[in-house]
Amino acid sequence: MGLSAVAAVRALLLEGDSEAMTAALKKAGAHRFPVARPRYIVTTRNYFHADCGMALRKRLRSFSDPFERRDWLAQEKQVKGLGYKEASHFLRNIGVKGHAILDKHVMRCLADVGVVDSAKPPSTRRKYLEVEQQLKHFARDVRIDFDELDLVLWSMKTGEVLK
Repeated sequence: MGLSAVAAVRALLLEGDSEAMTAALKKAGAHRFPVARPRYIVTTRNYFHADCGMALRKRLRSFSDPFERRDWLAQEKQVKGLGYKEASHFLRNIGVKGHAILDKHVMRCLADVGVVDSAKPPSTRRKYLEVEQQLKHFARDVRIDFDELDLVLWSMKTGEVLK
């Protein structure tokens, strides 16, 4: 669904308004929140224009601490719709390593193998960082690269690898 949604609005991301994105998403039947998410995109895009002139990669490189970088994406009020999982996913997609993508599939797998007590995805920064640390220890124990382990776990639950 996410890939279909991106395809539906790709041409509108840099300059389109939220109404045009909503229409494109509805036409494609590609998103559960076709009204709210385009508003998030426009708000975030406007913020990135004001904050860094859309030079997002440069802005992200300005952080010397990788946790501060992710915190900025996840906690900045004008960056809409990103929590720690989504910020980690975004950073991974642009080549930044060292952050786990702790979605429901990964959490279920971690609970199944006894790394965590609950399969519920972490809902706070503190809990996210705790589970991420547990995953780092587990990665070391099973000798799988930390930046690849969540994808391995995800594929074990979903039966596929998308990216």
